[in-house]
Order: sequence, then C-alpha cells, then structure tokens
Amino acid sequence: MATFMTPPEAFGAAFSDCPLVAILRGVQPQEAAPVADALVAAGWHLIEVPLNSPQPLASIEAITAAQPAALVGAGTVLTAAQVREVHTAGGRMIVSPNFNAEVVREAVRLGMACVPGVLTASEAFAALDAGATALKLFPSEMIPPAAVKALRAVLPASARLLPVGGITTSNMAAYRAAGANGFGIGSALYKPGMAADEVKRHAMEFAAAC
Repeated sequence: MATFMTPPEAFGAAFSDCPLVAILRGVQPQEAAPVADALVAAGWHLIEVPLNSPQPLASIEAITAAQPAALVGAGTVLTAAQVREVHTAGGRMIVSPNFNAEVVREAVRLGMACVPGVLTASEAFAALDAGATALKLFPSEMIPPAAVKALRAVLPASARLLPVGGITTSNMAAYRAAGANGFGIGSALYKPGMAADEVKRHAMEFAAAC
C-alpha cells in the first residue's frame, strides 16, 4: 500500500487484497509485534487491538513500528476521547461493537478508517451517513446469512459488510454467498499467549477459506 493513501483509502486497498480484520483481544505489548509479523506474512493487513486488552495503546505502537504498511487500530472504541487516544498512539482504524455517531464523526475528523458495529438496517444507514468506512455486523450469531442477504438487498452496493463473532472457516462461505464482503476474526484466530507460528497457521487457513 502506498504511504500517501489516507487511512480509509488504505483500508479499501488492504480489504481488496485480504478482506479479513485480525482481532487481537488480550494481546500483550511484548508479543504484539511478533503476532503482527505472522499475520502480515500470511497476507493480512488489517489489525485491531481491542481497548480492553492489556496496555492496548502500547501494542498499537509496537505493531505500527513493526509493520508500518499494515493498517493498525483499536477495537471496542466507545467514546470520542478514546478515538483521539488511539490516533495519538499511531492507530489509523477505529472499530466499535456499536454505532455511536460521535465516535464515527471524530474518527472521520481525524482522517481515520472507521468500522462501527450495527445490527439493524436503521443503524447501518445511520453509520454510513456518519461516514463509516465499513460496517461491522455484530454479533453475527444474531445476524445469520439470511439476515445479511436481506441487508445487502437494501444497502448501497458499495457498503462493505463484515460479520464478526462466531466466524469460522466452515461458515464463511454461506456469509459470502449472502453478500458479506469480509470478516473480523477474533478468538478463532488468536487467543492470549498463542505462539506467533500458530497464529500464522490459523491466519493462512482463514485466508484460504475466504
């Protein structure tokens, strides 16, 4: 990805290459870089460190330093103040479990990619109107492929839909057939303390399935 791209443009480029977001919930700062190296080696370029992880901003800084071409950011971002903290730490992507217009607007103001969580068509349209880069369909256990198909029928064709929660290599095909563009992958990809080579193996399996 070219360094002159804005974060939303970089998100689009990375997403076109590999439409998977790595969710490293619980990652420790000292293991963040090796795990990120493993993900990038497997072809992943979108990396999220949830803010309820230990020292998440330090992990974001470590990953950004190790993999400057990757688009790194934070998950579980709930307030505009947290958006600013992530931006200061070098994060370029904001991911939330919910849609909060203030969070999206602050991310847009700072030029960051923003992926809010939505569950309904009303939330999805509101998030897009606020400037969301993509939509996190969360929790996907409550949004089966049939529901994704219904949303896809009414949302703009350009809207990127990412089911998150309970996604496995075995159910990705059904979601893709229903109109999902990509996925966020958490515990099936990474668990705290997992060795980098194991993360790489899981990442390659998901990339192949996607």
